[in-house]
Amino acid sequence: MERCRLVFSGSGGQGVITAAIILAEAAVLHENLIATQAQAYGPEARGGATRSDIIISDAPIRYPKVTQPNVLVCLTQESYNKFSPIIRPGGILLTDSRFVTMQAKVDARQIQLPMYKTVTAEIGKPIVFNICMLGAVIGVTDVVSPEAIMKVLATRIPHGFIDINQKALELGLTMGKNARP
Repeated sequence: MERCRLVFSGSGGQGVITAAIILAEAAVLHENLIATQAQAYGPEARGGATRSDIIISDAPIRYPKVTQPNVLVCLTQESYNKFSPIIRPGGILLTDSRFVTMQAKVDARQIQLPMYKTVTAEIGKPIVFNICMLGAVIGVTDVVSPEAIMKVLATRIPHGFIDINQKALELGLTMGKNARP
């Protein structure tokens, strides 16, 4: 596998860091890959800027910080404005159509999906927005399998919430796969 460098960015409370942790765990525990995950967030508990770096590889990872991601996810306008310049040329820049207006000219494939709108319309609970985003990333990249994500979710969330998380993951997967060239 080619090393995949991802940055998930958004606002505190959107589940960006949780999604990154789930992805890294899925890669390590269920895909037999090597992964690192690091996070940074603003001083506010909710509403502050958040960023999580994930590297997934089948070879040793010598430095856990992502400087030029292959995949950049921006779930707020602030994160888009701040991080869109760091995308690796030819990479994928994924945004949500409700929260981000794409403006920057970047040498990347920009994909804008109605993730939040779809989750609220289909599930009615925006709490699984981050899992929908994770599904979209997997749908576009195939970095790990959806089954690996579900195995991690089964260990991290209460049993009564598995169904809505699975539905959110499937919604994101469908959007991501449909966004492929």
